[in-house]
Amino acid sequence: MIRVNSKLPHVGTTIFTVMSQRSAELGAINLAQGFPDYDPPERLKALLAEKVRGGQNQYAPMAGDLHLRQQIALKFGRVYGVEPDPVAEVTITLGATESLFSAIQALVHPGDEVIVFDPSYDSYEPAVTLAGGRTLHLALQAPTFSIDWTQVREAINGRTRLVILNHPHNPTGAVCSQADLDALADCVEGTDVLVLADEVYEHLTFDGRRPLSCAAHPRLKDRTVSCFSFGKTMHATGWRVGYAIAPPELTTELRRVHQFNTFSIASPIQAAIADFLKEEPAFSPGLSGFYERKRDYFLKALEGSRFRYTKTPGTYFQLLDYSAIANCSDMEFAERLLVDVGVASIPISPFCRTPSKLPLLRFCFAKNESTLAAAAERLRIL
Repeated sequence: MIRVNSKLPHVGTTIFTVMSQRSAELGAINLAQGFPDYDPPERLKALLAEKVRGGQNQYAPMAGDLHLRQQIALKFGRVYGVEPDPVAEVTITLGATESLFSAIQALVHPGDEVIVFDPSYDSYEPAVTLAGGRTLHLALQAPTFSIDWTQVREAINGRTRLVILNHPHNPTGAVCSQADLDALADCVEGTDVLVLADEVYEHLTFDGRRPLSCAAHPRLKDRTVSCFSFGKTMHATGWRVGYAIAPPELTTELRRVHQFNTFSIASPIQAAIADFLKEEPAFSPGLSGFYERKRDYFLKALEGSRFRYTKTPGTYFQLLDYSAIANCSDMEFAERLLVDVGVASIPISPFCRTPSKLPLLRFCFAKNESTLAAAAERLRIL
């Protein structure tokens, strides 16, 4: 037998894949993995069909369809008041995951340190490891999952290369304020530390909160790669189209990796999204109200259950506290929900270097009301 020396010996199958597979095996309602059970807008689907029938089926440019990059720049300018250069500062990627991976490979060198905040999305550390870097985990402060900026300031040293900031935050739903971005700018000022901003849920902020981007912050934008996802904003996670916004010098480094990673992204999908953004400029900003209504519907349907919660301020995930129901780990309780009541969720502990002892599970409410009602009915019996 050939001996394989793994580069990621401690990495197994992601919790998302595990819980979705278990959900399918048991016929459970899947509120675990973050994907909608409804389609993208009809007009967007029609545009995609038009592009395919019209012959737009060959390679797109490596950096992305220029029309799409132009529409992204215009949208970013409308939302944040800062318009990036579509030629030099916007790159289309294979979902946000590829932009995150390519940025880390481009910017992190062997021996560099990268700061992440736990619970942290599970793609960050493997990418850092493959780049030869070391991941430093700082814990978010429960129950609001805020960042202790004093801790960040003390953690930054001469080896720190990158701070990865995910906001709105998966899995907790926490949303950064302007004061948070200002604090991050204070922490990295006078250093060569870069920022990688995972902003895929940018438009999913609730209760009057406005979206904020590191790529628009006057003291952060020159050192930041911000990553976004059309899968999240177009209800089309399977299309795998994302993008990165960064200053020219960082974009150049990103593209050096991107061109040998995925090279270019599906041409007809890019063209369809570009036309849709032009035709429907209010669609993405309207997602805030769309998902806030879904959140409130799900929580209303849970009335009478023994779960406790604080309304999530962002993303399409809601944390539920099960401490009034059981005294066990989140992994054990997630399995109990699958087997006993047929609802799949995501435990928090796989997102933490030190396993979380918080009695919390993550539920995705990017679902039809019928799905949310059926899941809530099952959860109320506990």
